[in-house]
Amino acid sequence: MNTSTPPGPVHVADLPWEEWSRGERFGSRVRRLGPSDPAHHVGVLIEELSPGRQSCPLHYHLLEEEHLYVLEGSVTLRLGAARHTLSAGDYVCFPAGQEVGHALVNEGSEPCRYLVIGENNRNDVCVYPESNKILVKSIDALYSRSGELDYWEGEDLAAPQA
Repeated sequence: MNTSTPPGPVHVADLPWEEWSRGERFGSRVRRLGPSDPAHHVGVLIEELSPGRQSCPLHYHLLEEEHLYVLEGSVTLRLGAARHTLSAGDYVCFPAGQEVGHALVNEGSEPCRYLVIGENNRNDVCVYPESNKILVKSIDALYSRSGELDYWEGEDLAAPQA
C-alpha cells in the first residue's frame, strides 16, 4: 500500500515549457501537468505546436490509448491517409491497438495549443508506418521492420542430440 502524500494542486502557468526540435519539420513545446515516470499510469500535458511544425512522426500504439482536446488555434490531424482540421473545442481519441497512424501538423499561421492525455504503459509497442520502425518501450529499443525475420530463423532445426 502506498501511504505517501499525493502532490497538491498546481497552476499550469507555474509549470515550465520544455522545448524540443528535430530538423525543420518536427518540434513543439510542452508543459507536463503530472509526473511522467513509469510509476504513474496516465500522462497529461499541454502541447503548443508552431506554424509549419509536425508534432511527431505518424505512429500508433499497441497498448496505450491517447486523447487529444484542442484548447486554442487549429491544427491538421493526419489519421492514416485522411486529414482532418481540428480547432478549439475539438476532441479525438486514439484507441490502443488501432492500427492507424496519427500525427498533428500546424498548417496555419498561428500556434495551436492542445491537451494530451495518455496511458504510460511501460510494455507499449509503438509502430511508425511511414518510416517502418517499431519502438519497444520495455527495453527502450527502436527497430526497423525491414529486418523482419521468420519465426524459425537462426534456430537449429536438426533433431535434438541425445
